[in-house]
Amino acid sequence: MLWSRISDGEIERHIPALRRFARSLVRDRDAADDLVQETLLKAVSRWTQLRKSGSLRPWLFQILYNVARARFRKARFVEVDMPADTDREHPRTIGHSDEGIELRSALDALAQLPEDQRIVLELVAIEGLTYEEVSHVVDVPVGTVMSRLSRGREKLRSLLGESTQTRLRRVK
Repeated sequence: MLWSRISDGEIERHIPALRRFARSLVRDRDAADDLVQETLLKAVSRWTQLRKSGSLRPWLFQILYNVARARFRKARFVEVDMPADTDREHPRTIGHSDEGIELRSALDALAQLPEDQRIVLELVAIEGLTYEEVSHVVDVPVGTVMSRLSRGREKLRSLLGESTQTRLRRVK
């Protein structure tokens, strides 16, 4: 059986990423911790549903995303925007103050994206999941993931004031 071969350490190494994703969904540290805990409880109770050993990370993200969606539907959750710099994990500045301003601008722009685009962008760019893994997490086709990712990146560039035109180079 596969579930008996998964160690506690293998699960624990995914917790920081799960916390980041949960925090981006609910914008509250305590609520995010609750989501992660519920995710881990559901995962432990459903070990037999895990098919391949390499699929643990996307499987955990899928459970977390489904738990969050269920909570939103059940409680008619109203999202409260909290500044990202209120937490030790999201410092007000990093290094030079210009870097802190750029980081803050990027986080603010990311928060302005439509939820479906923001979630896909975070899972691919921040958490490093493949398009296929993201499609399983959010339960949409890979083409939809690619489309949302493209639109999200384009919108993020425009919010940050960067050119959305693709520059082509001449190859001789």
